[in-house]
Order: sequence, then structure tokens, then C-alpha cells
Amino acid sequence: MSTIFLGSCDTGKRPIDTRKFLAPYHFLGILKGTKSFRDDDRSKWRRFREVPGAEVTELQQFLFKAGFMPRGVIDGIFDYVTQASARLFQEYVRTVEGVDSMVPDGIIGRVTKQHIDRWKTSGKVSDWGKASTANASEEYKKWMNLLSKAKIHYQQNDNAILSQINNFGKATDTIKVNDWDFSPNEIHLIGIRRAQDRSQNKRDNDDIFVLLINGMVFKFWGSTDPSQTMAGDRRNEGFLVEGQHKYRFGWHKISSEAKVYRALRPYQNGVLVFRDWDDDNALTEADLSKGIDPKSNNTINIHWSGIGVANWSAGCQVLVGKSYINHLDQVIDCSDFAATNYSTLNDAHGKTKGAYNLCADLILCYARTKVDYIYYTLGRESSLDLDTNLDSNYALNTLNRMKNV
Repeated sequence: MSTIFLGSCDTGKRPIDTRKFLAPYHFLGILKGTKSFRDDDRSKWRRFREVPGAEVTELQQFLFKAGFMPRGVIDGIFDYVTQASARLFQEYVRTVEGVDSMVPDGIIGRVTKQHIDRWKTSGKVSDWGKASTANASEEYKKWMNLLSKAKIHYQQNDNAILSQINNFGKATDTIKVNDWDFSPNEIHLIGIRRAQDRSQNKRDNDDIFVLLINGMVFKFWGSTDPSQTMAGDRRNEGFLVEGQHKYRFGWHKISSEAKVYRALRPYQNGVLVFRDWDDDNALTEADLSKGIDPKSNNTINIHWSGIGVANWSAGCQVLVGKSYINHLDQVIDCSDFAATNYSTLNDAHGKTKGAYNLCADLILCYARTKVDYIYYTLGRESSLDLDTNLDSNYALNTLNRMKNV
């Protein structure tokens, strides 16, 4: 058996035109026109390499049947979806099955293959693969109810932020309140903004993110607000406006070959931001009164932020890799293999982006066929009070559970 990973392909399955094959994924910055896959956890390029027989096809068939790759194409090419699905399988074995030694690195070697054979023998299908909105968890139902209430509430109760969004005349990926879409058929990522009006030069990762997907709830932490230490000389850093936005998979750090990796980006036209014009490192009423930046912003991404020691946001929404809360409401520690920074993302250290990868992989693998977007809804902690089914201290308690592993 060969060790297979990103770029591996079965005998005779290597595309004739590798640049054309990758073009739908490699359309930005230094990636544009490249002929190799970007293995971003290892900060390296993976050329297409043939392996004997049909090992990749067999892996893809297994991942599909076991419920980790419902949207993947079984074509014998170990592509980005196959890598994400392989990592999901490894993470499931590590956490749900309790095999602590498993590292979700997307590389199928001897140990991972043994677990695959075990699953094949028993015909096992993951809980994630069985999940759907028809048998949604109680927490998922609470969140969908809150989102529905929030839309009705803000349609009837305008505020300084939403009125400016509604009156913005140009096309953007920030959605007007009447068009907010909270269908359970969609994937929803929710950002809960906390202490945004508190002046902080070095802002902490003190916000939470909630992923609603196929009737399941996963929770992460990070920051929705920029930190002046990341913004550098810039004195008008951008705060993403609250409300709903349309995002798609793309790439972050597209100007740096040493750092470029997959992340969520505004779908097409950019999102709207307020600027910290008075340089107090907070989003205050004074900033709101100065109005939305007249230009939409295509660089407010949703990306990785190390293990949570520092906030890497200069305006983006950032998720840390140290820990997360899974669909069973269990706190999952990723610190044994979660990288602290870019320099530890390589073969020598064997680190990954940890919890951030799980979030990205779930979105990539469980999106509906031909759907290339998610809805990201950013709200304040106080908005949780719209539904008493969620504890008023939900955000803080959730954050503390993840930070204190």
C-alpha cells in the first residue's frame, strides 16, 4: 500500500492539462495558473503523482459511503475535497471514537488505513454522514429559531447599522435585512461579537463562532474585530458591519508563497465595513455616525488565527486552532497538533491549523452539490437575548469552555 495524499492519483488518472484542472480553484494571486496543489498545512506544493492501481478511487468510495464526502467526485484524484474528507475521518476517529494518537493531517498512511479497513469491515457510517435538518439537534433548532426571530425583529426595529446597509446603493456581498436567508438548507456560520466598543490596542480572541450545518452545531472561538497590533501603521482599520454576508472558499495571503492558504472570502462584490476613524481601537457610536465606508471590501476574509495567543485580525474574522466544541457539545482539544504560527506548519513539526481545519473541512465537504457559498451572519452578544431558549451568558460560557481546555 502506498502513502497517499494531496496530488496523488490512480494509474492513468493524471489530468493531461493539470493547469486547466486546477483553474477553478487557483484563480487568485500567486496561485493563478499554477500546476500543483497547495498543501497549505505544510506550506508546500504537491505535484500530481501517480500511485499504483486504484487506491485513490477506493479511498474516495470509502469516504463517500462512510459519510465524510457526500459532495465529492470519485475520480481517482486526491484533490482538495478528498483531503478535507480524509481529515474529517481522522478527526472523527480521534474524537468521537477516542483514538487520541490519530492526527488529522489528511495523509493516508499505514495507521489511518488500518482504521479505514476496520470501518469497511463493520460497514460503519459516521454520525456526521447520517445528520440532516430532518433529525436536527435541539441546539440547532434553538439557533434556527433565534435567527428567524432576529430577522423579524430587525425588520421591525431599524438601527444605525442596518439602515445604512439598506440604503447602500451599490452591489455588495452584505445582504439587506429583508433578504436575509436563514433556510436550514444553507450552511450558516454565526459570529458573536463581544466588547467591540471597548478600546483595546491589543485585542484578544474573545468572540465565538457557531457553525450550523446539516442539523448539527459546532462552536469555535477567535475574533470578529481588528487588533491595532496587526493593523500596523494603519489607523482606520475596518470593522465588518453586523448583519448577513455571502462568502465562498478562496485563499488568504495570496501575495505570499510562504503563507498562502485556503480561507473564506467575500463572494463577489465585497462586504461593507465601518472604519475606526478616531483611532480609539473600538467600534463606537462615533464610528457609526461617520457612516459605512463608501467602498466595499474584498479583503475581509474568514481565516486562521494561530492557537489563540494573539489576534491576527487587521479587519478579518479569525478562528483559532486550539480547540472547538463538537456536535455532541464536547470540548475538543487540538493543542497537541495545532500550530502556533506559520513557521510550524511544515513536515518537520507535523502541525496543522487544528480546529480551523475542521470548520473549513465541514463546510467544504457537506455543502450541497454545486453550492459554492455559505452565509456568514455577524451579530452582537446582546442579540442572543431575542430568544430566551439560549442562556444570556451563552457566548461567554462557550468561550470560556474552549479557552480553558
